[in-house]
Amino acid sequence: MAIRENNTKSEKLWGGRFEEATAASVEAFTESISYDRRLYSYDIAGSKAHATMLAANGLLSKDELTAIVDGLTAIESRIDEGNFPFKSELEDIHMNIEKALIDTIGPAGAKLHSGRSRNDQIALDLRLYLRDQCDRFQALLEEVRAAFVILARKYMGRVMPGYTHLQRAQPVLISHHMMAYYEMFGRDRERIADCRKRINILPLGAAAMAGTGLPIDREMVADLLDFDGVTANSMDTSGDRDFAIEFVSCCTMIQLHLSRLSEELVLWSSQEFSFVQIADKFCTGSSIMPQKKNPDIPELIRGKSGRVVGSLISLITLMKGLPLTYNRDLQEDKEPVFDAVDTVSASLAIMAEMLGNLNFNTGRMEEATKTGFMTATDLADYLVLHNVPFREAHGIVGRAVATCIEKGCELTDLSLAEIREFSPVIDEDIFEVLSVEGSVNSRISTGGTATLRVEEAVQTAEKQAPGKRK
Repeated sequence: MAIRENNTKSEKLWGGRFEEATAASVEAFTESISYDRRLYSYDIAGSKAHATMLAANGLLSKDELTAIVDGLTAIESRIDEGNFPFKSELEDIHMNIEKALIDTIGPAGAKLHSGRSRNDQIALDLRLYLRDQCDRFQALLEEVRAAFVILARKYMGRVMPGYTHLQRAQPVLISHHMMAYYEMFGRDRERIADCRKRINILPLGAAAMAGTGLPIDREMVADLLDFDGVTANSMDTSGDRDFAIEFVSCCTMIQLHLSRLSEELVLWSSQEFSFVQIADKFCTGSSIMPQKKNPDIPELIRGKSGRVVGSLISLITLMKGLPLTYNRDLQEDKEPVFDAVDTVSASLAIMAEMLGNLNFNTGRMEEATKTGFMTATDLADYLVLHNVPFREAHGIVGRAVATCIEKGCELTDLSLAEIREFSPVIDEDIFEVLSVEGSVNSRISTGGTATLRVEEAVQTAEKQAPGKRK
C-alpha cells in the first residue's frame, strides 16, 4: 500500500527543518494522545511552575506569565469539562496543550517551552502522576489491612487448620491467618512509600539530554511542585525510567499478594473446604448449572496478576537495550504503567469491599483441626521438654502416627497406656498438650499463633491510625 503524503510544508511545532508534512500513517503510528491525555493536569501543573520560574529569571515578563497561567487554567477547565478537542496530529499531551495555549494567548504561549524539552517534560508528568498514585495506593492498602484487622477481631479465639504443602499441618487461630495478610500488605505499603522517595525528584531542567544554557532555577521549580530535590545528571534524567519500573514492580508484588489471597478464598469457598461464605453480590452463577455460586471476583483478581506481571516485563524489556539518552521507544512506557495502576487499584478496592462482607464457617474450620494428626509436633515438643533429643522425639511421634493410621484413629484416641508404649516419659498431662486449644496457646513465641500473641498484634494494629501503620 502506498503511503499517503501531504506535500505541503510541515506545520508541526518542531517542524522547522522539515519540508514535507508527516505521512498520515506515521501520524497514526506515533501518536500517544489517545492514552497520555490522562496526564493533562500534571502537564499543566508542571508548565505553570516552569513559567513561574522563567518569569523569576527574566525569561518571561509579568504580563506574559499571567497570560500563560490564565491560559493554562482555561485549557484545564475545558479538559475537565470534556470540551477540549484532542488532536492526534499533535501527537501527545504536551503538544496538544502548548498548541492550544499559543492559539489562545498568542506569542507569549510560544515562549513557554524555553529551557525544557518534551524529554524532561514527560519525565516530569509521569513522576507527578506516579507520586499521586503512590499516595492513593497507600490509602487503598490501608483499607485492605483494616479489613483484616476487623476480621481478626471478629473471629478472635476461633481455630482453623494451618497448612504447609496444602496439607493440614498445625492448628492456628483464624485471626492469626488474617494478620498474616495484614503484615503482607504492610510490606507492600512500605515498598510504595519507599518508591515514592525516588519518584519525588525533579527531572525538569535536564532539557533534551545535556541541560540548558538558559538561566533557569531547577530548585525553585522543585519547591513549587513539592519535590524533594533535583536530578543530578541530565543524561541519566532524560533516559531514566527506573522509577516507573520500580513502581510497577511494587504493583506486581501487591497483585501477587492479592492473587495468593484470592487462591485461598477460591479454595475455602469450595464444598471440599466450606471454610468461608463469600457474599452473593461478589459471586456469579452458571448459565447452565443453576446450583452454582462461582467466586468470580477472587478468580478475576487472581487472573489479573498476569496483566500486572506482563506490564513489568514490558517495561524491563523496553529498557534493556536502550543506549543513553532519550529514545522514542520510551513512549511505550506509559501504557504498561497505566494498565498496572488501573488493574491494581481496582483489585485492591474490590478486595477490601469483599473482605468486609466475608463470613467464616467457624464450626467447619474447627472440625477440620481434629483430624490429620495436627498436634503431632506438640507431642514431639512435649518429649523434648522431658529431655528427649528432638530427632529421637521426631521418630517416636512418627511411629505413633503410623500406629494410629493402622488403627484408623487420631493421637487423642489412644489411651494413656497405649501412648506410653512409645515413651515412658509421657504422663496424663499429654492430653491437654494434644488438644487443639492447648496446641494453639502453647505457641507463645513472638509472632506465634497463641491467643496472647495474636491479641497483642491485633491491639497494636487497632491503635495505629490509618496512614501511620508500619
